[in-house]
Amino acid sequence: MKLVSFAIPCYNSAAYMGKCIESILSGGPEVEIIVVDDGSQKDNTFEIAKEYEAKYPGIVKAVHQENGGHGEAVNTGLKNATGLYFKVVDSDDWLDADALPKVLSQLRSLVMEGNSVDMFVCNFIYDKVGQTHKKVMRYTTALPQDQVFSWKDVKHFHIGQYILMHSVIYRTQMLRDCKLELPKHTFYVDNIFVYQPLPSVKSMYYMNINLYHYFIGRDDQSVNETVMIGRIDQQLKVNRIMLECCDINKLTSRKLRKYMFSYLQIITTISSVLAIKSGLPENMEKKKELWNHIRETNFPVWLRMRASFLGQGMNFNTKAGNKLTIMCYKLAQKFYGFN
Repeated sequence: MKLVSFAIPCYNSAAYMGKCIESILSGGPEVEIIVVDDGSQKDNTFEIAKEYEAKYPGIVKAVHQENGGHGEAVNTGLKNATGLYFKVVDSDDWLDADALPKVLSQLRSLVMEGNSVDMFVCNFIYDKVGQTHKKVMRYTTALPQDQVFSWKDVKHFHIGQYILMHSVIYRTQMLRDCKLELPKHTFYVDNIFVYQPLPSVKSMYYMNINLYHYFIGRDDQSVNETVMIGRIDQQLKVNRIMLECCDINKLTSRKLRKYMFSYLQIITTISSVLAIKSGLPENMEKKKELWNHIRETNFPVWLRMRASFLGQGMNFNTKAGNKLTIMCYKLAQKFYGFN
């Protein structure tokens, strides 16, 4: 069995996927790299994947599927994974070649000691084009370092400090046991990926090391502001799935409840701000429908959101509310790193 399976969802990724694959190869024979071609048509993505498979047999696995979107590519990667752990790396991102062996060594030690934690967390870097100083998302203020811990040991997460797909490595069987399956043809499903499994996470480990480079800069990138507004229906779909996949009121851990509420709130903030920023009446109506849906399906969550500083700004059409909206949007920009 491999130690970690890395899934790389690819769609017309020929121009940059090589850098991503090469960065993970530094992990050696303990890793499995599953390159999932999501029905690419404009370039030779699958041919490149097959070339790596031929060059690195037993390490790289090339998988082709009909176009199903990023979420379906992650699903396919998980189905094909043989590793004890599972991580997603987007094809335009990459891992630090020096940090990866250190992370694998720590994971291996934990497994050998009988501590196969459910979630392993590392730092990630916002690698934004044109910026000399790259922002690093660290968790030193929120998570105990270099020890196995549970939710009761978690400290305070600041606004904008969330465990994202870039920072997390999950135990593979745990993902399968919680029946994680992302929706097809939907962007922003990485939020579901890091949210739905959390109630199943009983043990964690945080390593203060910069592992993942999150590239930001392509005009067609899914987290570009204009692109996000154009895909607001998909953002709203993800928002609803997150609301319905878990009733956070029933969670026994107070700290887990607090964290999951905070994450759900920032996603709802992003959905609401995008609707406001679009300036379109139909999107404002969709925002209203979202908040009504939250009220109807989970009144305690709705009440708590509406009573919060963020919730009030999202629901009052006043000058003060608009100023608050802009502030919330800037927080969302820091959270997502979009333009």
